[in-house]
Amino acid sequence: MALRVVVIGANGVFGSRVARRLARDARFELILAGRRIDALEAQRASFDDPSVRVAALDTGDAGFAGALAALQPQLVIHAAGPFQGQDYRVAEACLDAGSDYIDLADGRGFVTGIGRLHERALAAGRLLVAGASSVPALSSAAVDALLPRFAQLDAIEHTINPGNRTPRGDATVASILGYCGRPIRVWRNGRWQVAHGWMDSRLQSFPFGRRRVGVCEIPDLDLFPARYPQVRTVMFRAGLELPLLQGGTWCAAALVRLGLIRNLAAYAPALRRFSELFIRFGSDVGGMTVELSGTGKDGQPLRLRWWLSADAGDGPQVPVTPAVVLARCMADGMIAAKGAMPCVGLLTLEQIEAGFDGYALRTGVEAFE
Repeated sequence: MALRVVVIGANGVFGSRVARRLARDARFELILAGRRIDALEAQRASFDDPSVRVAALDTGDAGFAGALAALQPQLVIHAAGPFQGQDYRVAEACLDAGSDYIDLADGRGFVTGIGRLHERALAAGRLLVAGASSVPALSSAAVDALLPRFAQLDAIEHTINPGNRTPRGDATVASILGYCGRPIRVWRNGRWQVAHGWMDSRLQSFPFGRRRVGVCEIPDLDLFPARYPQVRTVMFRAGLELPLLQGGTWCAAALVRLGLIRNLAAYAPALRRFSELFIRFGSDVGGMTVELSGTGKDGQPLRLRWWLSADAGDGPQVPVTPAVVLARCMADGMIAAKGAMPCVGLLTLEQIEAGFDGYALRTGVEAFE
């Protein structure tokens, strides 16, 4: 029997990619869900698959839980961000409907807070997973893969920098702007310190060159110090390919820090449209790095970097792959876990990288002196 999956936000930048990949897989009975039924119908037509259904769902509507339950889902994939500031009504509606749940959240408080539903999920025999995306699912899988080579792990510093031509939605832009210039609690040099969003920047080396990145707020900043208790520093930075847009975002962050702008995320639609004026510049090449440093098994200093390079516009496939792979594993009966948890330790790096097959995504590991 195919697993009945409802993808919420199915016509968004990431939800549409999740839906297309599941539509190709006979293990799933797919229902596309969102607020715009006309867009969903057009999306279904593009799949040329009569088994795919559509449903109008608004997570903010008072009747949402009942409407979701009426679809009788067995798994819900929530791709309608931004998750910063969201509550757990979708995950709770899944419990009421007897469904498992996966989301693509990267909101720090949202992902780390999913555990408040753990006992309810255990009692219901359901699995609720937050953050099945680039962070923390892929980033933690990369750390777990490299960790056995260390006797002592001192620092984890990871970065993401998409190509300028990568599609961007208002939700993604709003999630970035939401922490620009705002204080971010980071674990650095063995104690909690404060950095500021999009600031504390540096040049980062990727397989395709060097790009500037600045501090961003993600769940890993809380999850990694707890998961890897020896680590003394955990930092995450992200950036934009074009120096003009990177510098402009830094300036906006500075205005927020000075108190001259109160809510930068409110300007997300306008700033997203402005950034698209420069879409023809730059490239569709982006990447991700996860760098570990410490002491190797031989007692010598060790620094390893796992890297990912995305080409041909396939960058957006990276954040959706962990959710797709997790859904496949659940359909195959390979996931025994129950409860509510961040997507850490559920998937291996090998499993996620296998999900990149067919896309212009390359990965590798390099060591530094």
